[in-house]
Amino acid sequence: MRSPILHPHSNRPLPGRRRATALLVAATLALALGGCIRLGAGKPPASLLTLTASQALAPGNGSSGKGEDALVVYDPEVDRTLAVQRVAVTVDPSNVAYLKDALWVERPARLFGALLAETIRARGKQLVFAADDRAALSQRRLTGRLLAMGYDAGSHAVVVRYDAVRSESGKLATRRFESRVPVARADAETVGPALNAAANAVAGEVADWIG
Repeated sequence: MRSPILHPHSNRPLPGRRRATALLVAATLALALGGCIRLGAGKPPASLLTLTASQALAPGNGSSGKGEDALVVYDPEVDRTLAVQRVAVTVDPSNVAYLKDALWVERPARLFGALLAETIRARGKQLVFAADDRAALSQRRLTGRLLAMGYDAGSHAVVVRYDAVRSESGKLATRRFESRVPVARADAETVGPALNAAANAVAGEVADWIG
C-alpha cells in the first residue's frame, strides 16, 4: 500500500485535489531536475576546434589613420554546408557528411573572418576593422565567399578555399585562394591543426594580395 502524500507541516493526508496538485508539482520538479542533469543523449566532444592566427598583432602595437582609409573585413558568405558548427567532410562531388566528434567553437565564417582581419592587421600597414565595428566608415572593403573549410575524403587532405572580393574607390578585384594540407587520419585531433594551418596559409596570401 502506497503512503499518502503528506502536507509539509502536518501528518494528515492531503485532500484529493491538493494531493493531485502535489503530484503534478513533484512530477514537474523531477522532469526539471532530469533536464538539468542529463544534457543530451550524445556524448559531447572532448574539445572544440578554433582558428588561431599565426601572424598576430603584438601587444602594445597598433595602427592609426583616417577612418575612411581603413580596410573593413567582412565575414565571408557560406552555403548551408558551412553554416553550422560541425566540420564538413566532402565524400564525393555530390555527397557531404560531417566529421565525428568534431565541432567548431563558432561558425566557420566568423572564425575565418576574424583570422583574415587579424592577419592583415598584423602587417601593420593599415587600419583594419571588422564589419560590425561602429568605427568602420570606410568604403575599402574585403568581402568574399568561403567555399570550403573541411576534410576532403577523396584526397585525404583538409581544404580551405576562399573567393575574395576587394572593393576600393569604386573598383572591384577578385581572386580565388586555396590551401590543402594532407592528413594521415580523419579525426578531430588530426584534422583540427591541419585546418588551422590551411586557413592561416590562405589568410597570409590574402594579406599579401591586399598589400
